[in-house]
Amino acid sequence: MDVKGKRIALTGAAGGMGRLLAAKLVAAGATLAMVDANAEALQALAGNLNNTHAVTANLSSAEGCRVAAAECLQRLGGIDLLINLAGINSFAAFEDEDPDKIELMMHINLLAPMWLARAFLPTMLEQNSGKIVNVGSIFGSIGFAYFTTYSTSKFALRGFSEALRRELADTAVKVTYIAPRAVKTAMNSDVIMAMGEATKMNMDAPDDVVNKIFMAIKQDRKDVYFGFPESLFVRVNSLLPRLVDKALAAQNRIARTFAKK
Repeated sequence: MDVKGKRIALTGAAGGMGRLLAAKLVAAGATLAMVDANAEALQALAGNLNNTHAVTANLSSAEGCRVAAAECLQRLGGIDLLINLAGINSFAAFEDEDPDKIELMMHINLLAPMWLARAFLPTMLEQNSGKIVNVGSIFGSIGFAYFTTYSTSKFALRGFSEALRRELADTAVKVTYIAPRAVKTAMNSDVIMAMGEATKMNMDAPDDVVNKIFMAIKQDRKDVYFGFPESLFVRVNSLLPRLVDKALAAQNRIARTFAKK
């Protein structure tokens, strides 16, 4: 998809990757509805970018997503592309995970993309064009210990993307699922960064990931997995998951010492 002249709703726009992606889309000629819960950061970003609208929203509820989608449609005058980038993370032993955090993560990482897609889809179908981009994670194909809730939410987002793509196969509305590996953003706490260093976890710079997301949209890719050897492990894990169990065992023992601090 050539984004020039396109009307785009981008969630998580005030985050580390969101700000970079918003700037790249605007530079390419798009008009943007930037959606985020951080009103102050969103307004500051909108003040620095032309052709943008700040949409402060609570994406943790169906009603919040409905209201956000309605405002995006009103501000943009329609919709050509929805990019579900917003997400939250948690690094913890599952026996210590806060039940409220589990619910919030499932709402933000999974249900919000579903609720928003549901809200925008009728318009896309009526105009016979549109694209939905769900930004998942390598953690949505390989279940990583101590990221259990996060992995679960991204596994489900990948399944939603696949099912919806097949459902829309005979329409002009397309679905893209993008799975980066770990990214160096503020979403990763100091403990995660220390664990990553101890386990030699590969992490990419935000601008590199944003460039790849932009190219995946431009090239109308269906599924994209970033990073080697992680993208290879996705294939291995689908065929030989017990082999991956063994390969990750030592890393998981190290990770536990950080997760339980």
